[in-house]
Amino acid sequence: MALSACAPQASGPSYAPAPTAGLPTLPPPPPRSKVAVLLPLTGQNAALGQSLLNAAQLALFEQGEPGFEFLPRDTGGTAAGAAEAARAAMAEGARVIVGPLTAQETAAVASESRAAGLPMLPFTNDGSQAAQQVWPLGITPAQQVRRVVAAANAQGVRRFALAAPNGALGRQMAEALRGAASDLGLPAPVIETYPAAAAPGVVAVEVARRIGATDPDAPAESRTEMLLLGESGARARDFAAGLASAGAAMPPLRLAGHALWGHDESMGQQPALAGAWFPGPDPAARGHFDSRYEAAFGERPARVVGVAYDAVALAAGALSNQPPGAAAQMPLREAVLEADGALRLNPGGQVQRALAVYAIAPGAPPGVAAPAELPGTAGF
Repeated sequence: MALSACAPQASGPSYAPAPTAGLPTLPPPPPRSKVAVLLPLTGQNAALGQSLLNAAQLALFEQGEPGFEFLPRDTGGTAAGAAEAARAAMAEGARVIVGPLTAQETAAVASESRAAGLPMLPFTNDGSQAAQQVWPLGITPAQQVRRVVAAANAQGVRRFALAAPNGALGRQMAEALRGAASDLGLPAPVIETYPAAAAPGVVAVEVARRIGATDPDAPAESRTEMLLLGESGARARDFAAGLASAGAAMPPLRLAGHALWGHDESMGQQPALAGAWFPGPDPAARGHFDSRYEAAFGERPARVVGVAYDAVALAAGALSNQPPGAAAQMPLREAVLEADGALRLNPGGQVQRALAVYAIAPGAPPGVAAPAELPGTAGF
C-alpha cells in the first residue's frame, strides 16, 4: 500500500461545483395539521383497534385535505397507555385527539387534553365523560332512551317504566327516562332496579306486578304502556319470557331495549319480544358506510367502528382552512352527516345523534318502526 501510494496518479478532467447563485431555493414543506388517533392496537382489543384504524383511514381518504395527517398511537387498551400515547402525540404537534376507546382511557386522557387546550373526540358511549372540549361519540344510553321515548310518545304512549340491574347503565337510562318524560310533559316514569345477579325471569314477575301490567282491572292511568329493559342477550330474552308468563303480554304492554339488541340476531328467537323496539343508527347512512368499508378492506365492519370514521371526519372538518398552529374549530351546533347518520356537537361535550327505532320481527331482520331523526334542541 505504501508503494502504490507513491505511484504516478492518472490525470483526468476535474469538475467544479455548479454555481448556485441566482437559482431559486425550494421552500420548506408547509406545516401539517396533525390529529392524534388513540387506538388499542395491542392487548385484548387489538382486532377491534385495527378495524377502528381502518375506519379512520377511510375517513382520511374521503374527507381529509392535503396537509392533514393523523398520528395513530397504541394505547394497549389501558388508561396508563392511553395517557402516555396522548402525551407522545401532543409532543409531535397533534391539534385534535381522536379516541381512545373506553371510558377509563377517556378519563385518563381528558386531563391531558384539557391542560393542552385540545378538543377530544373519544369513542366511548359513556355520557358521563362529556365535558368542555370532550365529546363522547359513542351512542350513549341517554340518546337511545330519549329517541325511543320520543318515537313512542309520537304514537300516543304516555306512561313509561324502566327495569334494569343496579349499575352505571341502569342509572344512565333512569336519568334519561326521567328527563325525557319531564321534557315532554308526561307522568313521572316508574323505575325498577334490582341486583345484577338476580334471575331476570323471576324479577320480571315482580316488575310486571308493580307496574300494573298484570291487573286488567287497574285504571288506565296507573298502567305502564311501555317498559324499557336495561338487559341484553339471554337475560333480556329471559326477562321478556318472565313478563309473558306473568300475563304481561304485548299488547297492551310494549317493550323496548337499547342498541345492543341490534347486534344480537337471537333476540328475534324469543316470541315475547316480537314487536319490541330498540334504537340504532340511521339505516341508510350506515348501509352506505358499510359498503364503502367493505369495498376498501374486504370485510364488513363491526357496528362500533363507525364512530372512528365520525371522529376523524369531524377532526378534518375542524382543521379545514385553519392556518398552521391555529386552534381547531369544532363545528358546534351544526348537523353533519357521518357513518351512523347525522350528528351535532353542542357546547359542554353534548352530542346529539339522529337515531332510528327498529322493531324485532321473528324470523326476519328488524324493521324500521320510526325513521332516523336528529333532535332539534340541545336539551333533548
